[in-house]
Amino acid sequence: MELNTLKSAPGARKARRRVGRGIGSGLGKTAGRGHKGQKSRSGGYHKVGFEGGQMPLQRRLPKRGFKSHLLKFNAEVSLTSLDKLGADEVDLLALKAAGLVPEICKVVKVIKSGEIARAVKLKGIGATAGAKAAIEAAGGSLAE
Repeated sequence: MELNTLKSAPGARKARRRVGRGIGSGLGKTAGRGHKGQKSRSGGYHKVGFEGGQMPLQRRLPKRGFKSHLLKFNAEVSLTSLDKLGADEVDLLALKAAGLVPEICKVVKVIKSGEIARAVKLKGIGATAGAKAAIEAAGGSLAE
């Protein structure tokens, strides 16, 4: 066997459909487009979502909701994860190093989820009212 004698398996390469080449081809005259109408004409078609002049669905439905593009820079940390961290002073860099917040994160807030037993000092990290009360009850503090 040589490279110049290689052939595809029979039926592997199907001939493309040649339309508009006479009656004998079976695809002559209208070339499979049917008779008249916008779809039969060259260059004639509609844009995506076009409903023949009727108000399109995407415009009939009300606009709803909004998602801020800044959300990806925010993160939450639970009291339980702060307790497991085992550090006395916690800041943004410590949380990133521990893998509790993503590297892209800029704003962190502690939420009241779980319990905290150790005293931690938060630097540059926000906290909800409930989380703040729990941290102060455990002997910790918040330094904004």
